Amino acid sequence: MLQHNQTNPNKIGLWRLGAGPKLALTMLLVFVTALGPRRPDAVYLIPTAVLGVFWCLSRMPVLFALKRLVVVEPFIVGVAILALVRPETKPVFYAVLLKSNLCVLAVLMLGYTTPFHELLDVLRRMRVPGPLLTTLALMYRYLPVLAEESVRMQRARASRTFSPRRIVLWRNIAGVAARLFVRAADRAERIYLAMCARGWK
Repeated sequence: MLQHNQTNPNKIGLWRLGAGPKLALTMLLVFVTALGPRRPDAVYLIPTAVLGVFWCLSRMPVLFALKRLVVVEPFIVGVAILALVRPETKPVFYAVLLKSNLCVLAVLMLGYTTPFHELLDVLRRMRVPGPLLTTLALMYRYLPVLAEESVRMQRARASRTFSPRRIVLWRNIAGVAARLFVRAADRAERIYLAMCARGWK
């Protein structure tokens, strides 16, 4: 599921900290990690240790993080593999993998301990343009809808597919993704027209 509990009744650790300080700490950690050496170095133990402390304070389940990390890992590897064009750039490959995973974990921790509407409030106080905030809010609102639509389409496709060949599987996945994009665009257009009919600008 794309959603997770946005409140913690115990209010312990990072849950007590406001959205503003947590966003600032996350941005600082990501910035410092991104400026790290272009090779695996002991310096990366510092952000790793900081993330470890924050992880203990956030009480974020390991399985929760791993499920989401697996989703973005192909993109991380895809970017990092560009560094393997030349043999001497192999250290850059490992550095990119390390940096990207640390940054993704930091953002995951922020999302797990902070309700999304509080992050939007912080961004609004930072004078982030209104159309961007509206886009983020609508995207967050309809992500579960798209996820449910995707599951239904995959289930329907699987019930009509009897070939075990991998090429057929990939073709079906591509077809589901294409149809999901078309349905999402159509749904977005209908939502926009409905909002305009109610006076939204």
